[in-house]
Amino acid sequence: MARAIQLSLDNVISGQGGPFGAVIVKSGAIIAEGVNRVTSTNDPTAHAEVVAIREACAKMGAFELHGCEIYTSCEPCPMCLGAIYWARLARIYFGNVAADASKIGFDDSFIYQEFNQPFPQRSIPMVQIMHEQALAAFRAWKEKPNKIPY
Repeated sequence: MARAIQLSLDNVISGQGGPFGAVIVKSGAIIAEGVNRVTSTNDPTAHAEVVAIREACAKMGAFELHGCEIYTSCEPCPMCLGAIYWARLARIYFGNVAADASKIGFDDSFIYQEFNQPFPQRSIPMVQIMHEQALAAFRAWKEKPNKIPY
């Protein structure tokens, strides 16, 4: 956790991004690190946790990080939490909570509120179209004998 916190502080001091850092650990050793790179790369998905997950997956040559744990300087946002679950990390350790981040302008509570809204009433309305046509790819996946499940 100390390394994740130091990464978050160093990122602020260097001016490269927001105050967030993350490390992924396997068997007691750090295998990947990440810092918030949203503004330096113009990538809204470049949160510290996602950056660390991408690096860890590349190093391990796998899209699942079984047996790994993530240490992050702040409670993960909804996007990062989703990525952590998809990566199958074993445990999440965090320093700050979402309320701490909110106090300095990083408030993601509205995203959680959006999940409870009907699709058309969300701040970015969601409209389902071409459902039957879209199902074609799902049918093909279901019938594919040599797929890699995840």
